[in-house]
Amino acid sequence: MSITRRQFLGLTAIATTNLVIPKDSEASEGKYATIIDLTACDGCKDEPVPLCVKACREYNNDRFPEPQKPIQPYWPRKGYEDWSDKRDRIDTLTPYNWLFVQRINVDGEDLNIPRRCMHCDNPPCVRGCPFGALTKQPEGNSVINDSLCFGGAKCRDVCPWGIPQRQAGVGLYMKLLPKYAGGGVMYKCDLCKDRIVKGQEPACVGACKARLGDRPAMYFGKRDEILRIVKERVEKEGLHVYGDVQNGGTSTFYLSAVAFDKISKAISEKKDRIPMATNVKSKLKEDINPIGKFLIGSTALTVVAAVVGAIASKKDRKEE
Repeated sequence: MSITRRQFLGLTAIATTNLVIPKDSEASEGKYATIIDLTACDGCKDEPVPLCVKACREYNNDRFPEPQKPIQPYWPRKGYEDWSDKRDRIDTLTPYNWLFVQRINVDGEDLNIPRRCMHCDNPPCVRGCPFGALTKQPEGNSVINDSLCFGGAKCRDVCPWGIPQRQAGVGLYMKLLPKYAGGGVMYKCDLCKDRIVKGQEPACVGACKARLGDRPAMYFGKRDEILRIVKERVEKEGLHVYGDVQNGGTSTFYLSAVAFDKISKAISEKKDRIPMATNVKSKLKEDINPIGKFLIGSTALTVVAAVVGAIASKKDRKEE
């Protein structure tokens, strides 16, 4: 197996940069935002699969991982994360399911909550990734570059909602030190990145609008217009909002007639693996890049870059 020249140059640049200065992640609101209206979402109760989930899976199907088996544990771990035999699960987030509908009951009322990446204004996952595989785009979405991701899961560790999911047996680590470094590739919603750069809406939003018409559960548009709608509905309908201040602010705004502290409690009592805490604070200053972790991360990157360089040099000599 061989790495591409692009991967080699990318890793070398990342390692060098991390040795000199830590990455900064400045708050940026982005161009677009989404409203997820829980007063309108019925979870597509008459459908075998919620249409937003179905649209997401169909649109991203070609990007889902196909691991090389048998998958080997990597030192010092004795196991690995493999969802490839559970790719049909739609009741949680997986590397094959980037959006799911969380179903809870609050005070006798059934609620359906579409869950996926919140696309934070100041995403700790971008700052926390030691390999530079995560970036925040001008449109407001955060994106994982699967060709650079080692599956270290730091992004999931610092995400208040634990959104990114890992699949072993795929990715760059398989080409370098599969027994000693890496863990796979992390996957999550990127808001249909190739669509929104063209001004198109994400696949999930289009599917929701096609089903519910004039009152869909999902709205997508320019951020200032989305904020205007959110403010207007909160004032006129007395709705609760989530995502405006959590984790320093996000590009996803939930609207609900039920208070989110009650929703959070119901999710917690259900022991769902994807929480929805209301007191989410940004981990950027608290947990990311203290000097010890910075040095460890930089050292690891240097080792990786050295291995990559050796492989590339060996390949070049063979080609001469």
